[in-house]
Amino acid sequence: MFLQTLSLINYKNISDKNLDFDSKVNGFVGKNGVGKTNVLDAIYHLAYGKSYFNPLASQNIKHGEEFFVIDGVFTKNDKEEKVVCSLKKGQKKTIKRNGKIYEKLSEHLGLIPLVIISPSDVDLIIEGSETRRKFIDSVISILDNSYLNELIQYQKLVAQRNALLKYFAVNHVFDADNLAIYDEPISELGFQIFTKRQQFLENFIPIFQKHHQTITDSAEQVQLKYESQLFENTFANLLKNNLAKDRALQYTSVGIHKDDLSFEIDGFPIKKFGSQGQQKSFLIALKLAQFEFIKVKSGVLPILLFDDIFDKLDETRVQKIVSMVNNDVFGQIFITDTHEARTESIIQSTHQSYKIFRL
Repeated sequence: MFLQTLSLINYKNISDKNLDFDSKVNGFVGKNGVGKTNVLDAIYHLAYGKSYFNPLASQNIKHGEEFFVIDGVFTKNDKEEKVVCSLKKGQKKTIKRNGKIYEKLSEHLGLIPLVIISPSDVDLIIEGSETRRKFIDSVISILDNSYLNELIQYQKLVAQRNALLKYFAVNHVFDADNLAIYDEPISELGFQIFTKRQQFLENFIPIFQKHHQTITDSAEQVQLKYESQLFENTFANLLKNNLAKDRALQYTSVGIHKDDLSFEIDGFPIKKFGSQGQQKSFLIALKLAQFEFIKVKSGVLPILLFDDIFDKLDETRVQKIVSMVNNDVFGQIFITDTHEARTESIIQSTHQSYKIFRL
C-alpha cells in the first residue's frame, strides 16, 4: 500500500500543492507553522474521511476560502485507487473512490490502512475515557464494517433513551413500558460491541507489550487493561439497577459508552507516574501495535505517518525504530521534523529509497 501523488487545494494553510512521493520514505522538513503536519493530516483525511487533529470539517478549509479538496492516488495490491475528499461551506463533505461517491463512510473505512504517530497522541493518556474508546473503535472499524454501524445505532438508541428520560423529568411523568422499548435493543447491541472490544484487546495487548519491550529493551513493565461494567453484570441488570439514578441524572449512566482502557507502568497509572519519555514510548508502542494488528488482519502493509516523534526520544529509542524500517517491518513512511539535518541522517540510516520535501 502506498501513496503515489497528493494534491491539496485550500486545505488548512495550504493554498495549492501537488506532491509526488517515494514508495518507501518521505520526509517533510521546515519551521513550525509551514504546513508539514497539515500534509500528513490530509493523507490521514483520505484514509479516515476526517482530520486527525480537527474533527470539525469546516475548520479545515483555508481562511477566506469556501472549500477544500484533497486528491490522492494510491496503489494497493497492484491496483490504482483514486480517492478525493472535498467540502464546500454549507454542504455535506463528499468522499469519492475512483469517481464514485460513497453513501456511507463505513463503506470507505479499511480501503486505505494507515496509522499516525503524533505528539497529540498524549491525549490518549491525559484526556478522558472517550478518547481511549475512540482509539479502540477506530482500529476495530477498519477491519469490521458492521462494528461501526452497530456503534452508530447504539449511540442513537442511547440518545433517544436520554431524550425520553429528560422528557419525563421536565413533565413530571414516568412510563416504564415506554422506556423499556429502548432497553432491550441497547442491551443487545451493547453486548455485541463489548464482545468485539474484548476479543480485539485479547489479541492486541500481547502485540503492544512486545513492541514496548523492543523499544525500551524491557526496562519497564507496562499494562493495558480493558475496564467495562459488563464484566461484573449483564447490560439488562445494569439498566434496571440504575434506573432511579438515570431518572435523576436524565441520561443513561451505565453501558459500554462508559468503557475505558487503563494505562499503567510498573503497576501505577502512567498519567501520574510516567516521565515524558516513558509516556512517549508507551504511545509509540501502542501505535506500532495498531500498525501490526492491521497489517496481520488485512494482509496489507499500512502507510505510517510519523509526526515530529523524534523530538523527545533518546537516540537508543530512535535507533530501535530505524532498525524496524531497515528490517522492512514497515511499508511507505512519512516523517515530519523541524531539524533537516537530523531527519536526513535518520532517513539515510534506514538504507531505503527516500525523498526530502523542504516546506
